[in-house]
Amino acid sequence: MTSPVAVIIVNYGTADLAIAGVESVLARHHGGHPVKVHLLDNASPGGDAAAFAQAHAARGWGDRVRLWPQTENHGFGRGNNVVIHALLDSPSPPDYVFLLNPDAQLENEAIAILADRLDADPQAAAAGAGIAQPDGARVAAAFRFPSARGEFARALNFGPVSRLFGHHVISLPVDQPDGPVDWVSGAAVMMRLSVLRDLGAFDPDFFLYHEEVELMFRMTKAGHRILYVPAARVQHVEGAATDVRSGAPERSRRPEYWYESWRHYHTKTRGRWGAAATGLAWMAGAALNAPLARARGQELRAPKAFFGDFTRLVLRPLLRGGPRN
Repeated sequence: MTSPVAVIIVNYGTADLAIAGVESVLARHHGGHPVKVHLLDNASPGGDAAAFAQAHAARGWGDRVRLWPQTENHGFGRGNNVVIHALLDSPSPPDYVFLLNPDAQLENEAIAILADRLDADPQAAAAGAGIAQPDGARVAAAFRFPSARGEFARALNFGPVSRLFGHHVISLPVDQPDGPVDWVSGAAVMMRLSVLRDLGAFDPDFFLYHEEVELMFRMTKAGHRILYVPAARVQHVEGAATDVRSGAPERSRRPEYWYESWRHYHTKTRGRWGAAATGLAWMAGAALNAPLARARGQELRAPKAFFGDFTRLVLRPLLRGGPRN
């Protein structure tokens, strides 16, 4: 029997896009893999849960789709955990869960491609799809784990330094070939449910951002592999669900939870002082980027209000020895 897959879509405020994402899953054959969609609404303030109930009835989704209306916003990882833990407690849990952003849609038989790869590689704990924007432009979906040198190079945004630290640059090329990587985008990733059971699924300390990186870091430490499978294709309207876009033409201010999640990730994976050193490297790169960007007539690389926000939300808690997480 082919491996069953549970698709989990965690929504907040993007009902129309999430419904389109569900339809993109239901329209595929999945190579014979039994697939059920779990659509969780994180207490969206705009009536998304009611829209999902209406769509469920009007579109005849039936038992192919289960709705999970919530009374609080759990964030990404904890929202997925609601469904993951329920699946683990069910009489017949699926082999895999496929996490699909509410602002993403399948472009091909991505679920079958990813499930077949995990079937063929028992050591692999997760497999991520290739991702493109609605205009067809491919975006980075495979990455290296963050490091002090990588954060410095990314913040500085200066070609010679980026080449010097090439093996530490976090984003891998958009044409990264199929194979093992450190981590893949959480916008479209399939995970082995047995590994999630062993590792406790997502760390509940995270609200949004970096939680999938930390989970795949734990997977790697436990001896598993993470695969990037660009043959599986997904379209992603980047930032529609979070309002944070990697390639936005204008800088925006990051929400506080973004910095808190950054601090959680680096503290959990590198320790308090390793996290502080990585943070100082990022600030140094951002400071050096300022005169370079002005000289080249470019936008500053750092988010708006970066130095004040990063100092308040990351460095001070680390240097003062606050909680480990």
